Amino acid sequence: MAEERVIRVGTRKSQLALIQTNAVIRMLKTLDPTLRFETVPMTTVGDRILDSALSKIGEKSLFTKELESALLKKQVDFVVHSLKDLPTVLPEGLVIGCVCKRDSPYDAVVIHPKHQRKMLKDLPPGSVIGTSSVRRAAQIKRMYPQYKIENIRGNLNTRLKKLSEQDVYDAIILAVAGLERMGWHDFISEVLISGECMYAVCQGAMAVECLASDEVTLQLLHRIHDHHSTVACVAERAFLRKLEGGCSVPVSVFTEISGSQLAIRGGVFSTDGNQAIQSSIISDLEHADSSVPSDSSFVGIHCQIANKKHHYISALAAGDKLANDLLHQGADAILTAAKAAATKAVMEEYEMKVSGGKEQENVSDGSSGEPTATVHFHQSDGED
Repeated sequence: MAEERVIRVGTRKSQLALIQTNAVIRMLKTLDPTLRFETVPMTTVGDRILDSALSKIGEKSLFTKELESALLKKQVDFVVHSLKDLPTVLPEGLVIGCVCKRDSPYDAVVIHPKHQRKMLKDLPPGSVIGTSSVRRAAQIKRMYPQYKIENIRGNLNTRLKKLSEQDVYDAIILAVAGLERMGWHDFISEVLISGECMYAVCQGAMAVECLASDEVTLQLLHRIHDHHSTVACVAERAFLRKLEGGCSVPVSVFTEISGSQLAIRGGVFSTDGNQAIQSSIISDLEHADSSVPSDSSFVGIHCQIANKKHHYISALAAGDKLANDLLHQGADAILTAAKAAATKAVMEEYEMKVSGGKEQENVSDGSSGEPTATVHFHQSDGED
């Protein structure tokens, strides 16, 4: 008798990551109760670095590198991610096998208990708003210049504890999806609509990554694939890739699909919130502008429905066109300035640690102990 296959699933060790991984496993087991799974928890670079703003860390795969390494070594069969954590260019040989039905992509305000029943607009001038995201920070500064923005790091549990116990923050901004997956809907004081704070690329979407050559796993993941969520994420990731944005740059989107119409609005903001370039387009998914590419992957996302490949193509073209519109309006200058500021911040933080006797182990090729000059960027607010 053949040994029963056990599907190995890679995941980060945080409570939210485990909840998301178990949600995917439950979806698959609901469809086929005979399936057997084993979770393989791992710690990523992003989980280990807790004293730096995400925008200051010179690593483009903060929350994915270790998981993807395990995939390439065939130590796991697939890994579950928050899709906004995944860079738009994946390691060779890997693919996003499916995107599950997207949860709320919006941001939530969690108010300190001392401001109970108040909304963000009701806080007194000088109030401190905590966020690790330059995207959120820029838009909040733009909407509410009377507030002060401070960085806050850690997983959801840690951030909520800092809010309630440290009396430093008057409110913090987190993703609605993360709070709801944790069962903490009651913590949400307010949901920010797109006119106040557009969300991060692919926020609220869970993705499953696997080997591009693993047809068995791709067929398995087809069962939990959500077409509309996937098409929207293709457009958003194409937009981000063209801009070469990341967690150092306030890039945001708002996407809706109605029938065959995809509407996407995007924005690029200066880190101080003073400059903003926004645009929007509407695309007919049924009429692809370009010929069908031979590759079955779109910004790293596998096409699970062959006869709807033209939807992926139209979405990809829409994201590219929106990004080009913003670049033609001068978004490249904002992006360049934001990346330069992030690089400068990396160097300044390093110098502060060295001067304080906290020189870190050299991670470059040489022996000087200095950080590498090139800083890579991805689009992630962490697991929040």
